Amino acid sequence: MKLRVSLEAGETIDGYLVGERLHAGAMGVIHRVTREGSPFPMAMKVPLLGKGEDASGLLGFETEAMILPALQGRHVPRFVAAGALAEVPYLVMEWIEGESLAAQAKRNPRPAQEVAAIGAAIAEALHELHHQGAIHLDLKPENVLLRADGEAVLIDFGLAHHARFPDLLAEERRFLAGSAPYIAPEPARGVRHDPRSDLFSLGVVLYELATARLPFGTPLTLAGLRDRLWMDPAPPILHASVEPWLQEIILRCLEPDPEERYQAAAHVAFDLRNPGQVQLTERAAKSSQAGFLRQTVRWWKGRDIQAASAQRAGAARAQARVVMVAVDTRHQDDDRHPALQEAVARILAATPQTRLLFVSVVPVILGEAGIPQLEHRVRLRAWAKRFALPPHSHSMHVLESASPAAALLDFARANLVDLIVLGAPGPEAPFAWWRSVASSVASQAACSVYVVRA
Repeated sequence: MKLRVSLEAGETIDGYLVGERLHAGAMGVIHRVTREGSPFPMAMKVPLLGKGEDASGLLGFETEAMILPALQGRHVPRFVAAGALAEVPYLVMEWIEGESLAAQAKRNPRPAQEVAAIGAAIAEALHELHHQGAIHLDLKPENVLLRADGEAVLIDFGLAHHARFPDLLAEERRFLAGSAPYIAPEPARGVRHDPRSDLFSLGVVLYELATARLPFGTPLTLAGLRDRLWMDPAPPILHASVEPWLQEIILRCLEPDPEERYQAAAHVAFDLRNPGQVQLTERAAKSSQAGFLRQTVRWWKGRDIQAASAQRAGAARAQARVVMVAVDTRHQDDDRHPALQEAVARILAATPQTRLLFVSVVPVILGEAGIPQLEHRVRLRAWAKRFALPPHSHSMHVLESASPAAALLDFARANLVDLIVLGAPGPEAPFAWWRSVASSVASQAACSVYVVRA
């Protein structure tokens, strides 16, 4: 069967009525399509094929066809269908009605809370992508769309790398994929397998949203691109009124050494959604660029920063989990506490880069709600004191709810938790409400659950 190289408005492909052409790019074209019964607008993406076209469009299509069906969540487009490669290669997905961040560049600089909301949505999309072993590698304002309600959606996975599949683009073309202002140091050196590269690019996007400037300009040469291995970007506070917690997050994302950055997209999302929990370092107070001598030192060190190997990058991805520990602070003499602490200690020993969220749920108390909140927070801190955790690696949360199980489940979903650790009911079940919590959480959680017995 002859391979189709283009589509025409008005024709029908596998039941999809092809409409107007919405976009034509270097790797493919996008048409609006309709089909009876579809609950949302759809678009069909077709790679550029035929004589004279290079292979990148087809390779990008195959990469997206691997990634899109497994993506879920509010901040990625919904996948609908894929066409047979031997007949009409296409991808049908949700069409996001809205403008890109690039189209809204005149709105920059944006208020800190708006920057945080957009950034957290992008980080959640990256978490979903990284969770299946894929890396975007082309995060830029053009690839982030805002729905009418302001919700951000990450699109265009054609330049991505998937850990469980051959890197088709890297094998076919020895090119530097990505957009120069946003690319991370590792891809600038030809390394495409580290998910922390996406977090660097996210830092560039956040910097631009907060300041209306680019931290490294728009380099025109490979040598200029590699300057970010050592270049100290101007602190965002020099260009706009940026709050310390936001500067801390942005500059941590922009660390040239991936070991110094956030280790997981979920960690970035959590900090952006919980600015009061951000642990401030010297980054937050920074008010000037490094001087000549300091820049020279950074340049010398940058020569020695080796791009993370596949093994190091994989280890970082495995260790940088978000673990929620449910602690019953209402009953301090509960004999399950030591066993729960031992379980947490084992987790930390195996995965030291884990982000721990210590959570207690207390009943809704009318009136002086601040007093029990403070008391339970103090008890949480005392409970976790034995671990001697660095400030940036954990946080404390007291939730008020009449339904502890529902509160824990909602909190876990909102904060991209990978593992929930909680106590099992005792043999005499002295606290009937906790039996309900353990069983409900274990049966309904979207992540793994570790139930610890005394």
